[in-house]
Formats: sequence, structure tokens, C-alpha cells
Amino acid sequence: MPRLSKKTMFAIEAVLDVACHVGEHPVRSGDITERQRIPKRYLEQVLQHLVRAGILAGKRGPRGGYRLGRDKSHITLGEVVRVVRRLEAETEPNDLSVGSPLAHEVVWPMWEKLRDDMMMHLDTITIDELCQRAHAKGLNVARAKPQLPSRVVV
Repeated sequence: MPRLSKKTMFAIEAVLDVACHVGEHPVRSGDITERQRIPKRYLEQVLQHLVRAGILAGKRGPRGGYRLGRDKSHITLGEVVRVVRRLEAETEPNDLSVGSPLAHEVVWPMWEKLRDDMMMHLDTITIDELCQRAHAKGLNVARAKPQLPSRVVV
């Protein structure tokens, strides 16, 4: 089966942590690291890519941190996984000369189909659903207050 890499798990945990803990102030990366026990070196890299993808929004400064880029009911697990897959593709070589004709013509196409099927399923699971599962399991997550749109004062 397609593997769940550390970076993928860390990205999912980070997005869920932000979704479950955001309130009046953004969620600090140090708090995510502490709660989820994600090594800071992995977390910062993943957070940057999640911001670029619009899944998270980052705010710099002493009261900075992360919020969801949009409502948690509109962010899917598939989106988060794709961000990490792109990140991993940047760092892992893809040598098409490896493998036999049997691998290229039979095994890899079957594996790609399995991965595509899995991604279609992940696209049906929202971050909101995962937050609800966490609450139902009694995990130590705060109930996030709804984010009110910020008003622009002119």
C-alpha cells in the first residue's frame, strides 16, 4: 500500500492541531511542536508549504502563528497529502531507468491506480470531520471558537 511518510503524518497533525486549537490568536509553531511532538526541523518546512498551498495562513511577529487558510469544512485530507507529496518529490530522485519492463508495464500502473483511488477517498474527508473524530475520542484538544472575519478600518 502507499506509505504514510513522517512528513505526511506531521502535516496532517499540524493542520489538525491548528484547526482544533485556533482561537482569538493564531497557533504558534512551538505549541504545535510541544503538543504533537513533531521535530521543529520537519514542522517549519511543512508549515511553509501548507501556507503556500493556502491550507494555512501564517502571521509573523510576537503574536504570530498559524490559522487555517479557509474553513475547515473546505479543506480535505487529500489536499494536505498532495502538499507533502510535492515536497517529497522535490527531494527524492525519480529514476525511470530503475525497474524491469514488467515493473513499468504492470506493477507501477497498478500501484498508481491504487494511489489514485486512495487520493479520491482522502478528498472526501475534511479537516472538520477529523476534528470531530478527535473530540469524540476525548483527545485533549480545545474546542476552537469560530473565526470571525477581520474588519478593515478605513
